[in-house]
Amino acid sequence: MASSKKSAAGCGNIRKKVVKKNGKEYPYWEARYTVGYDHGTGKQIQKSITGKTQKEVAQKLKELTAALDAGTYIAPNKTTVGQWLDTWQAEYLGAVKLSTVSSYQATIKNHIKPGLGAIKLESLTTQDIQEFYNSRLKCDEKRESLSPKTVKNIHGVLHKALHQAMLNGLIRSNPSDACVLPKAIKKKVKPLNEEQIAALLKALKGHKYENLILTALFTGLREGEVCGLKWDCVNLESGAILVDKQLQSIRKSVRGDRDKYALVPTKNGKERYLTVAPFVVELLKKEKAKQDSNRKLFEGGYEDTGLVFTDEIGRRITPQAAYRAFKLVVTELGFETARFHDLRHSFAVASLRSGDDVKTVQENLGHATSAFTLDVYGHVTEQMKVESANRMEAFIQSVSA
Repeated sequence: MASSKKSAAGCGNIRKKVVKKNGKEYPYWEARYTVGYDHGTGKQIQKSITGKTQKEVAQKLKELTAALDAGTYIAPNKTTVGQWLDTWQAEYLGAVKLSTVSSYQATIKNHIKPGLGAIKLESLTTQDIQEFYNSRLKCDEKRESLSPKTVKNIHGVLHKALHQAMLNGLIRSNPSDACVLPKAIKKKVKPLNEEQIAALLKALKGHKYENLILTALFTGLREGEVCGLKWDCVNLESGAILVDKQLQSIRKSVRGDRDKYALVPTKNGKERYLTVAPFVVELLKKEKAKQDSNRKLFEGGYEDTGLVFTDEIGRRITPQAAYRAFKLVVTELGFETARFHDLRHSFAVASLRSGDDVKTVQENLGHATSAFTLDVYGHVTEQMKVESANRMEAFIQSVSA
């Protein structure tokens, strides 16, 4: 690389240079600027910028000088979005729950890196991110479209990573701040009706997961919570249950071993107490009796995990296994669209219809606020108001006849 003439008049240290490649000369313009001083040697620390024209480099130099004067200068670097995401995962998620880290890693690997990973971090723009989000909402021959909720989750992870990059001085601002997110479509709650619940009770008679599925139905526990329930959190005398953990799948790269399941805090990290119906207490007593029998039968081959719901030799039952078993049963019954999580909705609706106040239902379900519970199950309370009005009308007619 060889230098040519001095910089043009009035352009300071902007110089025209030439690079030779395959016997040909390619001209370009370069400017060097000082970003500070090495305190050890006292020498200037200089950086350079290049461009195809003198005007382009002059404009870049003007912007850099202004940034240096304002104290907003960010040193150029070649770090890509993908490389920064690797650093962020390795260095800045130490205080985050393992289950959350696992979710972040899956989001980064499956979505963010393929879409934005190759872009230089300092070059990433709001438009890049917006186009990425919009493209994921559309279906094409290569991939299925993502839901607005999934895109919002992707944004949440990317926004956190870019915010840390900004705090570290790698970028001036967070380009994801100005993105417009899609409006999430609220899914309609589909609890099982009384006829379906009756059919389910009948179909589960003698099923190996009968006690697990019915406990979920009549307590509102989530899949991971019922699978992660331990005997030391159950009082069979009072019918009290402490819900403080869930069994959840953890990515191998997070745990560093072959066990991809772990007991982790509940979804919102808060414990809650339930007082369950006597029917549920009987289910739990049956499960304990079954475990005691298997413990004697298999002797040294029985694993004492301390879990309430296990297989024949005491090993855990994963949420995935419980879900598959549930789906097989409801499919045979003809309501194959039902999900395991609908058991939780069924419990909530039954509680409200039986007269439980919203605050009690909120606490039993472990929702953060009563407002959230009302938002999910508001339609039930509206129906209850209509039913109440009809009962009052019937009373009025009876006394005024």
